[in-house]
Amino acid sequence: MSLERCMEATCVVRLGLCMSAATWMIIVRELADRRVKVSRRGGLIVGTVEPYSTAAGKRYRVRYRKPDHSQTTKRGFTTKKEADLFLASVELGKAAGTFIDPSIARITVGALGASWLPSQTHLKPSSMAVVESAWRLHVEPTWGRVAVADVRHSDVQNWVARLSTGEPGRSKPKSAALIHRCYGVLAGILDTAVKDRRIPSNPARGVGLPRKVSREHVYLTHEQVDRLARSSGTHAPIIRVLAYTGLRWGELSGLRVGDVDLGRRRLSVSVNAVLVGGKVVVGTPKTHKRRVVPFPGFLAAPLSELCSDREANSVLFSDRFGGHLTTPTVRANSWFDKALEMAGLERMTIHDLRHTAASLAVSAGANVKAVQRMLGHASAAMTLDTYSDLFDDDLDIVAVRLDEAAARAGVSVLN
Repeated sequence: MSLERCMEATCVVRLGLCMSAATWMIIVRELADRRVKVSRRGGLIVGTVEPYSTAAGKRYRVRYRKPDHSQTTKRGFTTKKEADLFLASVELGKAAGTFIDPSIARITVGALGASWLPSQTHLKPSSMAVVESAWRLHVEPTWGRVAVADVRHSDVQNWVARLSTGEPGRSKPKSAALIHRCYGVLAGILDTAVKDRRIPSNPARGVGLPRKVSREHVYLTHEQVDRLARSSGTHAPIIRVLAYTGLRWGELSGLRVGDVDLGRRRLSVSVNAVLVGGKVVVGTPKTHKRRVVPFPGFLAAPLSELCSDREANSVLFSDRFGGHLTTPTVRANSWFDKALEMAGLERMTIHDLRHTAASLAVSAGANVKAVQRMLGHASAAMTLDTYSDLFDDDLDIVAVRLDEAAARAGVSVLN
């Protein structure tokens, strides 16, 4: 058999061998003469490329062994070159440990997503609820039946665009935050496919996403907080505590009588009670860290009244059954909405009182580290990123103090 005829029947891939081209050709000729189609330990790996006939014309099939030594076949190559290149990529992938078995890449996004969701144990119940909603409403309907190997970068980009603009007569445009969440679910599932070596890379990564535009923070003054509290009736202590401590609603709802230290004027934040799926779920605070938050002296009297003659384990701000309160902004025309209207204030959320607390603390002279600890942010950088507008005056103060210091030192700049 000639060398050319041999190479028509057998494709040999050389991996990791240090030999001259002449030596390599001798080995190929020997294999051709002996019609060897098995691998030899030491680096020679042999796979076959065979022609076959179809109604559409000549085609090629590649027979090769997977890393587990089982034999498999891939058909349908229109040219010998395509088949040879495929076989070379298979052998190189096996040698480099990056081999992708095409059969396991046929798993669908829906099947992989069903196992991916329960694995997100690092998410708190409230976060898990919105992730599940994004999967159920927006990701699974589009991608559930698509094999992970068939997901294309361009298809993901087009999907993101459709979410952004909506589809006339079918769906409304989605917010940037929701699009980021939906994309994160799909990309996370495909990341798992990459780690499982079902696909070589994640086609969702690098997709352009709409820019999130943060809503402008609402900062109330002391006088506005007082008006809102007076308009809230029996809920006045809630308004004042939120506006002067910066607690999240779930943290306030989770407070118990024993968490109040009236002597040191401190609140111990160790529990978060949030509404998930129609019921209150009690867990750890957002950052999973406990913290102690100070409260001003004028809150001691209303808090003392709330704690009076009650067990330490009782919910501090409880509903009529002694259970945890749910956030008032989940329903229209709530007591909070009515209080805003009565106080003559613009519409806002209960969470905006947390922003107010940050503003009032900064205006009282608190530095960024103190505000970070009060709010329970993971870092001072996060506090600065969130409330950078509150610290603009600090730049003016720095300039003024530098000027005063230079004057005291007798420094004068005339030109």
